[in-house]
Amino acid sequence: METMKAPTRRKLSCKGWEQEGLLRLLMNCLDGSVAENPAELVVYGATGKAARDWESCRAILEALRRLENDETLVIQSGRPVGIFPTYETAPRVVQSCAMLVPAWGNWEDFRRVEEKGLTMFGQATAASWAYIGTQGILQGTCETLGELAAQHFDGTLAGRLVLTSGLGGMSGAQPLAVTMHGGVVIVVEADEKKIRRRLAANYCEMMTTDIDEALELAQEARARKEPRSIALLGNAAAIYPELAARGVHPDVVTDQTAAHDLLHGYIPELVSPEQAQRLRKSKPKKYLELARSSIKKHVTAMLDFQRSGSVVFDYGNNIRLQGRLAGVADSFDFPGYIPAFIRKMFCEGRGPCRWMALSGDPADIYKIDEVILERFPQDRRTCRWLEFVQDNIMFAGLPARTCWLDFQERGILGGIINDMVRTGELAAPVAITRDHMDGSAAASPYRETEAMQDGSDIIADWPVLNAMLNGASGAAMVTLQHGGGVGIGYSIHAGMTLIADGSERSAGKLARVLRADPRLGILRHADAGYAKARRMLQKI
Repeated sequence: METMKAPTRRKLSCKGWEQEGLLRLLMNCLDGSVAENPAELVVYGATGKAARDWESCRAILEALRRLENDETLVIQSGRPVGIFPTYETAPRVVQSCAMLVPAWGNWEDFRRVEEKGLTMFGQATAASWAYIGTQGILQGTCETLGELAAQHFDGTLAGRLVLTSGLGGMSGAQPLAVTMHGGVVIVVEADEKKIRRRLAANYCEMMTTDIDEALELAQEARARKEPRSIALLGNAAAIYPELAARGVHPDVVTDQTAAHDLLHGYIPELVSPEQAQRLRKSKPKKYLELARSSIKKHVTAMLDFQRSGSVVFDYGNNIRLQGRLAGVADSFDFPGYIPAFIRKMFCEGRGPCRWMALSGDPADIYKIDEVILERFPQDRRTCRWLEFVQDNIMFAGLPARTCWLDFQERGILGGIINDMVRTGELAAPVAITRDHMDGSAAASPYRETEAMQDGSDIIADWPVLNAMLNGASGAAMVTLQHGGGVGIGYSIHAGMTLIADGSERSAGKLARVLRADPRLGILRHADAGYAKARRMLQKI
């Protein structure tokens, strides 16, 4: 097995800091402390890969090392295909990943060409080399639960019970996010290894194999209004229905198993993780039958909880569609989290910004934290987040931070970070990127663009425009991807990365991209008729 560890400090192995930064981000994604399965190049989300195969990965690294400052590396679904002369302000890397002609945009056809070695599933931030471990989704989860608490529970989850499932790369954030808001959470997970990993990283507090013990622990904390996170080893398809049959009434019910990919991401009832691994390869059709049978029970139970008064929502893994395909006709009776809790933030240009210290020194991240606390004291949500995350989050791989910042904050912070690198206040340059879940970065009718006001849910022009605009504005890396989060056939999304190296050229790129990127998100929602977004455009 090959292992990766990103270089640190100021010594360059490439011909410029943009190439060096991207090289370090790719290697960081495949660090054993970051990736779910680095031996298979899988970063997170069942099969989300950083490169198509090890030969391609090594070729990308070599290409980055010899790439000139006025050249661009072109990558087709995780495989480098050429280096082209461009110019210094052009992207150093452009990639299109898992894109299929629409009539063939389904899992069956994708897997057919994937088996031939012609493409790969990049999830979202995996193929964009922007994954930073569970912290990357943690704040989005905190934002979601904060808005949920504000809408339903007077602003707090104290004394409330949340039921969820899944402790993989995308879902390990949920127990910590619930306790951050004062709540009690039972999270069901079928793979003990994933539970142990979350316990070791302090994302979850305790584990039990007994449903009665889990309920007793939860009710005890609930009565005292004390935060508590409990991992219950078991299968959601069995435990959710049992809890519903017992008359247990969680205040909130959701799920974040890798249900978007039933074959590789979801474990059926009565199948162990080890058995699942073998059955996926030996009898994939049988496996899918078992998975659909389980998902039917899983989603039906979620609807039962909703009818009993629980707040139930889809947390972006397309479980409602999987339920409908399995025969649950009313699976869409509960909403997705974007229209329910997040869309108004998109209208404000607020979204998931993240940065990584290429020095490898945590002090660089803490210095940037202090700048945000000093410069944006009016943004109380972000300030509270930073105060919490500093005490509760362990860095994985390169030290990194994520914050949901608005249109103005992103541009201001990018300039400040560049100045800090220039003056030597930071030990080395900083990579600035974001999640793909942003205002104009995704077309995903069952997640980011669900229930758009003007009915434009399926319009995919916006992420394509986002990629082109960020490329024209000077992002170091631009990606356009298919299927992330919700599965092949159901989304198109765009990613971008910048490298703040302290130079004037970097300052110009940061100013252009970090204003253009969120501004397009505001424009997309203004175009859809959202009054808040139109007011924001007038201010801009």
